[in-house]
Amino acid sequence: MSERAPLLESTITCPRCGAVKTETMPTNACQYFYDCTGCGVMLRPKAGDCCVFCSYGSVACPPIQLSGPGPSCCA
Repeated sequence: MSERAPLLESTITCPRCGAVKTETMPTNACQYFYDCTGCGVMLRPKAGDCCVFCSYGSVACPPIQLSGPGPSCCA
């Protein structure tokens, strides 16, 4: 049985202005910062999340999709 490939696009919603934008996620690293295209605020992950996609995206980052949260995620 083969592993399912992770989804690589996630729609980020800015908590400040509500702007939405679909972005392609990196597959080999977590993205810690994201500049909102609506208001320009720099988003950072919420406490306990590994990246901005896990905090504000419609789809969790590829490492979380493949292995779930844990110490190996985005290490």
